Amino acid sequence: MPNSNGQLEEIAQAIFIVNRHAKAALEPQHLYKVKKLAIEKLLQQKKAEKIGLHFSNNPKLSNQHSTLLVKIGNYYFHIPPSKQDFKEVKHLGTLNQHFRNPKTRMSLSKAKKILYNFIDLAPPKKKNQTYRHSSYFTPSSLGKFNWNTKKNSNKHY
Repeated sequence: MPNSNGQLEEIAQAIFIVNRHAKAALEPQHLYKVKKLAIEKLLQQKKAEKIGLHFSNNPKLSNQHSTLLVKIGNYYFHIPPSKQDFKEVKHLGTLNQHFRNPKTRMSLSKAKKILYNFIDLAPPKKKNQTYRHSSYFTPSSLGKFNWNTKKNSNKHY
């Protein structure tokens, strides 16, 4: 449990960094999961506040949907709302730029370490990367050819 405003602010910064990297990641599911678990834990501890619902800027399959705006320290985040949130939290309409996060500098590895400690989650094991060649791949024979000049020196053409 964050016991000081400094620790809460550090967790909020870590969530911000993880969220920012997730937006550009090729496989963002794990980063979004870490973000969601951390925010849910802060909500349970009453260290985060539900502000309201926003229409998403990125509708799924052309269907408008809403996201829940949550405030942690000086930071704002969106997470998927529960059915209960639609009953209890005010809808703020379209997303506006009024809710902006402060500039933050932190490495992704440090941010993940802070959040893994906070939510008591072990980092995922790295997958063994296997390199697959395309069907058009032809291995090079450079350096594999044995040019033994002694055998060939007696032959005259």
